[in-house]
This record gives sequence, structure tokens and C-alpha cells, in this order.
Amino acid sequence: MNTFKTPPKGGMTDAMARSAAALTASQADSHGDNNDPFEEGDSIVYAAHGVGRVDRIGVDEIAGTKLEIIQISFPGNQMTLRIPLSKARKSGLRKIVTRDIVEKAMTIIKGKPHVSKGMWARRAVAYQEKINSGDLIQIAEVLRDLRRNVDSLDGSFSERKLFEAAQERFVSEVAVLENKEPAAVLQSLTETMKAA
Repeated sequence: MNTFKTPPKGGMTDAMARSAAALTASQADSHGDNNDPFEEGDSIVYAAHGVGRVDRIGVDEIAGTKLEIIQISFPGNQMTLRIPLSKARKSGLRKIVTRDIVEKAMTIIKGKPHVSKGMWARRAVAYQEKINSGDLIQIAEVLRDLRRNVDSLDGSFSERKLFEAAQERFVSEVAVLENKEPAAVLQSLTETMKAA
């Protein structure tokens, strides 16, 4: 049973979703929190959709089979997702990053942009995969490489859209971690990128 809709713009392919889920699962293992259970009310990140909130964890009967389900809501796009708890991490679900990860990401954002001479179409796909990975470090790489668009009209429409998508993912997660308004986090991030 398909429990969620794919994003309408810049959506993920099955291969991209599997890759993002594998990356997220390996990150969870490397952070040593693989056994930490999700709890109702937790803010979480789902690779394909960004920051959400655990609304409910309970047993549901689906097609005659009882499964422990985790229900997540994403206020930003008015979506609710229900997935088996046993497959939560493999499907790309993780807890909010630590401050250490945010500091590493900010260091990347301040770094020199990596400019590729390859075709834009291929670079755009690579940037979209990084955004959809749910990995804050990879999202920071997109912001670093496309940051010249922060306060200018340079670049194409698709370049600007990718930059905005990466920025939204980054800001929403950092805002939850630091318990700040997204607007304040965005202002701080913008100032950091302008100063780099």
C-alpha cells in the first residue's frame, strides 16, 4: 500500500528514494542512535519531505495484519504519512541533527563554492538528490555551491528553485533544533552566506 504521495515538483525517483533511505540509515548507525525509539511529539526529518512531527505511534490493522505504525505530519505541505515503525529508519526517517552537525554544515556553507563545468541538467539532478537525501551536510553543499543566488538575479529559474528548496530544508531543521523562528534562522543564514 502506498502511504504517501511523491513530491509534485522535482519529485524523487524510486532509485533516489532508496539511495536517500540507505544514506540516512547509515548516518543513523554512525551517530550511534539507531536504537533510540521515536516518541509522540518528536520533531523528525523524513528524507523526501523534510521536517515533520510524530503525531502517533500505535498498532493499526492493515489488510488483516496488525502493524505498529508511526504517523507523521508535515505542516509545511499539509501531508500526513503513516509507515511501519519497524521500517522507519530504512525509509529515511531520522531524529533532528545535533549542534555538531549544524556547525559542520555552516563551515561547509562558508567554504569556497565548487563550480562544475558539466551540463546544468546533470548538476541539477545531483543537487536535487542531495536535497532529497535529507542529509544536512549535503544540503549545505548545495547552499554553498548556489549561494551566489542569495541576493541576486543571477542563474536560471531552476537554479534559484533548487537553492530555495535547499534553504528551506536547512532552515526548518535548524529552527527546530535551536527552538527559533524560521525567519530568524533564515536571516542569520543569509548573513552568513553574504559574508562568505
